[in-house]
Amino acid sequence: MKKRQTLLSFLLISIICCLLAGCGSTATHVATTVAGKADSVVNGTLQVNALRQVIATDDSRERTIMWQTDKELSEAAVEYGIKGQETVQKVAAQGDKFTDDKITNYIYTARLADLQPGQTYRYRALADKKATAWQEMKTPQGNNFKALIFPDSQSSDYTDWQNISRFAWKKYKDVDFFVNMGDLVDNGEDHNQWNYWFEAVDDMIKHIPVVTVMGNHETYNLDWKVRMPEAYLHLFSLPKLANATYQNQYYSFDYGDVHFTVLNTQSNELKDFQPDMMKLQVEWLKKDLAQTKKKWKVVLMHKDVLQYGFLTRPTPRPEGISEEGNLFMPIFDANKVDVVLTAHLHTYRNRGYISNFKHDEKGPLYILTGVAGNVRYPSLWKSHSLDVKTAPQPETDNFLYLEATDNSMTFAAFLPDGTEIDKIEVKK
Repeated sequence: MKKRQTLLSFLLISIICCLLAGCGSTATHVATTVAGKADSVVNGTLQVNALRQVIATDDSRERTIMWQTDKELSEAAVEYGIKGQETVQKVAAQGDKFTDDKITNYIYTARLADLQPGQTYRYRALADKKATAWQEMKTPQGNNFKALIFPDSQSSDYTDWQNISRFAWKKYKDVDFFVNMGDLVDNGEDHNQWNYWFEAVDDMIKHIPVVTVMGNHETYNLDWKVRMPEAYLHLFSLPKLANATYQNQYYSFDYGDVHFTVLNTQSNELKDFQPDMMKLQVEWLKKDLAQTKKKWKVVLMHKDVLQYGFLTRPTPRPEGISEEGNLFMPIFDANKVDVVLTAHLHTYRNRGYISNFKHDEKGPLYILTGVAGNVRYPSLWKSHSLDVKTAPQPETDNFLYLEATDNSMTFAAFLPDGTEIDKIEVKK
């Protein structure tokens, strides 16, 4: 017994001496740093671009913090702690860089993995003995939550996107996260458009995480030819996929009792780069939907499931089911998906519940979410026989508000001035 105590005492003294001497290290990608007071060596303001929160697999216990700069930083990290408490933790940020549109961006990503549900945190980015201002971050608890959903923000001038996103954020300041349904920008290689997009949501994205959906415009280069969506794939570090080849293209996450599945519908654009992407994604989708234990299943996808005829173009085009609809809708039926949100057509349409390609209460609720930028197609589309509610024509931009409880999800659609144009409640 005495030998054991002596050995333990020796080990304890050795560890203390090692820490005091500064030897050894902890893994830089996990927040295992010994808790303490805020970093005392900070002696200036760290200038960064687009400090942001990005959705994690389980936002009640983890969060991804990202930012970018035009030069490389040293010892980049995130410091965070429960608001009102002096104790903080620090986790190292992983550095990356990419050159696009002849501009090099240095991207920093920190994953916070030891958060407590139902808490308000403060966080800031650190590097080069400087720090950003403290920002607020909340973790959800329970099944009740609220979110903003924005359709395509693609624009020629991002003023309208800025106005509607900031109006919605001001009106619903208690939301937990926000969604952008794809075509975030008009041209995926244009770095100025990405700057405008981030500037528009600057305050919101610092306070709540973003959920992004890849659109076809993310795949365009400056010559309007398709390519891999390099900017999008670097700018948003999304929940991890087992198949790293398709990381940040499709993914899933849980929020409350809702399982969200986010799809990549750009198979036509990416077929020369990733010919097997859609086949492998479908396999992943079936497994993802079958394995979740959550009460609700919601799918987010950019391209729509229906095909519309043209109202103002001479090109004949019959109404029907789109290529994406024929592929995915039977999978949604088989896996009892509750809600499917789409975008791409820049028009708001509530289709009600559809199963086996016709109205049926047994199927998911389908909502085509509209448009949130200034690229609009006034009076382009005919009505579809499956449409239940259409936004006032000719259309302006709009956004959606989601409120989830134990037994219901309510989706409300609003015009830029706050006028409600539709409201649907799904109960279970």
